[in-house]
Amino acid sequence: MTLVIDGEARVMRLTLGALAGLEAALAEPSLVALVERFEQGRFSSSDVLALLKAGLEGVGAADVAGRLDHAEIEGGPMAAARAAAQLIARAFVVPGP
Repeated sequence: MTLVIDGEARVMRLTLGALAGLEAALAEPSLVALVERFEQGRFSSSDVLALLKAGLEGVGAADVAGRLDHAEIEGGPMAAARAAAQLIARAFVVPGP
């Protein structure tokens, strides 16, 4: 998953450690509940931000994650929300044979 942040394409990935951090950071009983929130369109901007930060941290870009609150995201909030939804969906897709 790639998102352009401050003019630079950034790859994001939710690792097991990033997922564990999300569980601790978000006010949901499980990540499955967060997936359901995204599927139902009930997510918040805080959810989007937390997912994007976790995705950046998952590829070792903690410095970028730390600046994300004030970064320019190409495509604006809608692109950020789409990227967050794709990140969480991909984390729960079972790989094919």
